[in-house]
Amino acid sequence: MQNKHIHHYNGYAVQPSAHRLPDGSFSSNLLLERAGTVPAETRYQFYSLDYFNNEEQALQHSCRWARKWVDSRG
Repeated sequence: MQNKHIHHYNGYAVQPSAHRLPDGSFSSNLLLERAGTVPAETRYQFYSLDYFNNEEQALQHSCRWARKWVDSRG
């Protein structure tokens, strides 16, 4: 399943998503793009950050993970 909710955090567009796996669990995924730059050069995609029992947990994890990643980059 895909979630198209994009929000912004410290200069990045954050697009979390969750993918249902054959066993019924959800993979937490993430797309980050730095605002004001050439998208191809500042697009970061992360797949299977972790696995969860439901889609909402996976999406929340992607959002938390994005904040930590952006904060660690300065």
